[in-house]
Amino acid sequence: MKDEEPVILDDPGRIKALSHPLRRRILHRLRAHGPATSTTIGEALGANTGTTSYHLRQLEKYGFIEEIPERSAGRERWWRRAEGPRDVRTPDPDSLPPEDRPVLAELLRIGHAEDMELFGRLPAVYERERRWALLSRGFAHMTEEGLAEFFEAYIRLLHEHAHRREDAPPGARPVHIRLFTLPADDE
Repeated sequence: MKDEEPVILDDPGRIKALSHPLRRRILHRLRAHGPATSTTIGEALGANTGTTSYHLRQLEKYGFIEEIPERSAGRERWWRRAEGPRDVRTPDPDSLPPEDRPVLAELLRIGHAEDMELFGRLPAVYERERRWALLSRGFAHMTEEGLAEFFEAYIRLLHEHAHRREDAPPGARPVHIRLFTLPADDE
């Protein structure tokens, strides 16, 4: 994959659009399973079609998804994840006006809850599919600059080995990938 500049998610409207749990589940569903209609998404996620349609329109409004006109007919609209940057990052809270910081805090809270749910599933998935549930724990002493360089190298490596769903070779599966670094000297 070619290098791309990271996009900082600094528009409060876009942050708010991503802060809704059902919208996040819709985005994940489209990313993992490909194009779908509001009906098929609603059935998969246990939501009614009206609710799903509303949230799809909100995701479209902020550029996260797009309609597939050639597949849509009448009231049946097909949706897919929008082409765009894959390296989307949250802004520094200090770069936002004070009134917009709670929206960012909610996005971070929801993301953290999702990550904790994934980690909670890890032991069972590791037992079932060890070749797909890989894990490593590390520890290092780093400078702030060294940690930033490590993070950027990690993102480049992820892009080098990742495929978009539509370009993935046979046998490729969607995989959750998380990287956490936390200072260990304030525990």
